[in-house]
Amino acid sequence: MYSDLPADQLRAYTSSQTRPADFAEFWSETLDEARSHPLNLTVTAEPTVLETIDVYDVEFAGWNGEPVRAWLRLPHGAAEALPCVVEFVGYGGGRGEPHENLLWAGAGFAHLHMDTRGQGASWSKGATPDGAGSGGPQVPGVMTRGILDPQTYYYRRLFTDAVRAVQAARELAVVNPDRVAVTGISQGGAVALAATALCPGLRGAVVRVPFLSDFPRALQITDAYPYREVRDFLSVHRTEADRAQETLRYFDGVNFAAQATVPALFTAGLMDAVTPPSTVYAAYNAYAGPKQITAWPFNGHEGGGAEDDVAAVHFLREMTAAGASSEAATAGAVAVG
Repeated sequence: MYSDLPADQLRAYTSSQTRPADFAEFWSETLDEARSHPLNLTVTAEPTVLETIDVYDVEFAGWNGEPVRAWLRLPHGAAEALPCVVEFVGYGGGRGEPHENLLWAGAGFAHLHMDTRGQGASWSKGATPDGAGSGGPQVPGVMTRGILDPQTYYYRRLFTDAVRAVQAARELAVVNPDRVAVTGISQGGAVALAATALCPGLRGAVVRVPFLSDFPRALQITDAYPYREVRDFLSVHRTEADRAQETLRYFDGVNFAAQATVPALFTAGLMDAVTPPSTVYAAYNAYAGPKQITAWPFNGHEGGGAEDDVAAVHFLREMTAAGASSEAATAGAVAVG
């Protein structure tokens, strides 16, 4: 059922979230530190039952040089430099099995499917630990892991991994580095939105029912998890609300949206209790680049499902079609096979 703003008000809604004065400096320093570590990109053929898609086990150095896993899926026998979609995973999930999630490779893209550190045990398998640990007390889940300081907050590490995943994709010989896009659903949408702001030169982004946007409103209007994890934490750590809210300003999708300029396709479910539609529109309305949004009036957190899949393929085909491969596309690239 509808429990948020009417559709006509969503189109004009803006968040009360504010941007820290050192937001750009915080992320610049975070990413500079990550780049000080070698990428250590490795690509290993993965045997599967598939005949039309080739799969590779990928590892690269993410935050603090810690290893992050991913699957690379390619149309069988791909030899040319392909457009690439880097995909990020929803809350609690991991990269899954090598023979899952075949849409993007089946549609002709190179598909780098990044694992999610410290998750991957709720609904799909993961293989990447979160080596930093909690940094303090937390409720079950990762939403409050290190929440009292932006330096220790979990999503600093995950968003850094995402930027490094884009870098890894661009270094693959089978990928055209000038034709890389990002996508994700829910938490994956939030990570895609952050990557869109933090990775220059992306060709497009598909941001479906994005999580982690408009924290001031989300924490007040939804009782659903995972946002509820923050409320649970603050119901016990009552005096830490200001510190937690200050941390969340550095990770709010609204603030990333304001500095993102590549074309983006958003989706929202107007009956979504997990990522309320007003929080999605908060990010969409703040988005600085070309944008469009599809709102599903009778859907919840699933959004448009298969219809969103088809729209995403059409959108990213268009966004990644323009521009020829750079002559230096394979310079220093890592081959597959």
